Amino acid sequence: MEIITERLLLREITWNDLEDIHRLHSIPEVDEFNTLGIPENLDETRELIRPEIESKKADPQNSYTWRIILKNTGDFIGLAGMTLFRDKFRLGEMYYKLLPAFWGKGYATEVTKNLIVVGFDKFGLHKVEAGVATENERSIHVLEKAGMIREGLRRKILPIRGEWKDNYHYAIVEDDPRDY
Repeated sequence: MEIITERLLLREITWNDLEDIHRLHSIPEVDEFNTLGIPENLDETRELIRPEIESKKADPQNSYTWRIILKNTGDFIGLAGMTLFRDKFRLGEMYYKLLPAFWGKGYATEVTKNLIVVGFDKFGLHKVEAGVATENERSIHVLEKAGMIREGLRRKILPIRGEWKDNYHYAIVEDDPRDY
């Protein structure tokens, strides 16, 4: 599955993306609010993305991971993903992460808005959710710009570098107002 936005292409990851994904996951700034930790080597990254690569074989597919590519250059700039819960609740949980050189340029907001649209229009979801560390002001701003509402706080749920961190729960439902 491919998502095309104004400036970006989102294409499902393949094994050919291993080195780019490893590079992204190895950057301390990207890892600051991430529960994965920095991988020690390519083999660790390979095992990390194996379930995402193999999820493409499922029918129906309930997990998507896309590489984010600049349309005008073809450069890899990050990852985005969505896990679907197609049961009676019709939920999708989304995430994104970008290389720091591409922060502050509106790409995360562009990705978030498009994942919300895909969640409602393509996957038939009722609600799209995202979690964000309470200290991650950049991502909080992105989610709010996309029209997501802070629904709650999950206390000490994120294991980050040996500490338990709090997480805000954001969501948007299919009939919430959006300007996109």
